[in-house]
Amino acid sequence: MPQTVRGVIAREKGAEVEVVDITVPDPGPGEAVVEVQSCGVCHTDLHYREGGISDEFPFLLGHEAAGVVESVGEGVTEVAPGDFVILNWRAVCGQCRACAKGKPWYCFNTHNATQRMTIASGEGVGTELTPALGIGAFIEKTLVAAGQCTKVDPSADAAAVGLLGCGVMAGFGAAVNTGGVGRGDSVAVIGCGGVGNAAIAGARVAGATTIVAVDVDPRKFETARGFGATHTVDAGNEDVVERIRELTGGFGADVVVEAVGRPETYEQAFYARDLAGTLVLVGVPTPDKQVTLPMIEVFGRGGALKSSWYGDCLPSRDFPMLVDLYRQGRFDLDGFVSERIGLEDIEEAFAKMERGDVLRSVVVL
Repeated sequence: MPQTVRGVIAREKGAEVEVVDITVPDPGPGEAVVEVQSCGVCHTDLHYREGGISDEFPFLLGHEAAGVVESVGEGVTEVAPGDFVILNWRAVCGQCRACAKGKPWYCFNTHNATQRMTIASGEGVGTELTPALGIGAFIEKTLVAAGQCTKVDPSADAAAVGLLGCGVMAGFGAAVNTGGVGRGDSVAVIGCGGVGNAAIAGARVAGATTIVAVDVDPRKFETARGFGATHTVDAGNEDVVERIRELTGGFGADVVVEAVGRPETYEQAFYARDLAGTLVLVGVPTPDKQVTLPMIEVFGRGGALKSSWYGDCLPSRDFPMLVDLYRQGRFDLDGFVSERIGLEDIEEAFAKMERGDVLRSVVVL
C-alpha cells in the first residue's frame, strides 16, 4: 500500500522550503522504495529552489543520499529488500550508443522512477512532485528506479558515504576519471568547496605529488591541506597563474581542476596548466557565462580541455571502491560532514552553505 511520510519541498521559486506529508507509491516494475538514512545538502538543491534548474515546481529536494531498500517492484534484480545502498542520478540504460561503445559512464538515456510521489495533505494535496535529479531524498522514504540504487558495504556510515551520490563523486571523478591524474603528477584545484576538496582528495589517492589548492577564502586552506593539498594560493592576493607555475617548476600543473564555473577562473585554469596539460571543468556555470580564448593559445598549448559531469563515474564501479577506500582510512569521507541536521534545518543549512561555513550539512533521518 502507498505510504505517507514527511519530506521537504520547494513549492515555488525563491520561497522557503517546507516540510510536508508526501505519498510514496508502492514500487512498480523496475522501481524501488528506499528508507532514507541520510542526505547531504548540496548547491544543486538550492538551484532547484531558486528555479535555476527548471520550472517544474513543486520540487522534492535532496539527492546525496544513502539508505536501505525497503521494497522492490517487478523485474528488479539489482538490489533486494534490506540492501544498504547509495542513491545515484545516473542509472545507466545499457543500450544507448554510449553504453554500446563500452562507455556507460556517458550513458545518454539514464532513467528514473516512472511513478511520481505526491503531496498528501494540506495545500496542493494530490499534486505530483518533481524529485531533484530524479531522486528526491529529503524524505523519510523515497521512490527511485532500481538502477539508481548502488549496493555498498553496510558497515559504512550513511552520512559520510551518502555524499558520494553527488558532490564528492563529482570532485573525485573530475581528478581521477576525467583528468586522469596519476603517480607523480602535479595538480591544481581552483575552488575549495566540497567538490574541490574531493578533487584534492582524489588527486592524493591517485598519487599526485604536488597538489595546489586555490581559493579566495583563506579559511578553506586548512581543510584543503587535510584532504591532501601540499600548497595553497590565495586568489584574492596572489597571481594564480604565476603562483601555480612557481610551485610546479615554472611549467604549470599537469592537471587543473576548475571547481567554480566562472569565466575568470576557467581562464586561470587554462593558462595555469603545463604544455599538453589537461583542464577539467567540474564547476557548474550559469547559462549566461561565456569564455573567450585566443585560438592560437588553444592550438599552441595542446593538451585537453574537458568537462566532467558527475565525475564521469559509473556508480556500480566507483561507489563500492570508494567506500572500501573510506573504510581502509585512505579516503576521508568523514571530513566532508560538517554537521548533522534534521529535515526542519534545511533552510538554515542553505544559508550556511552560501556563507561558506560548511562543506556539507547532512540530514540524518
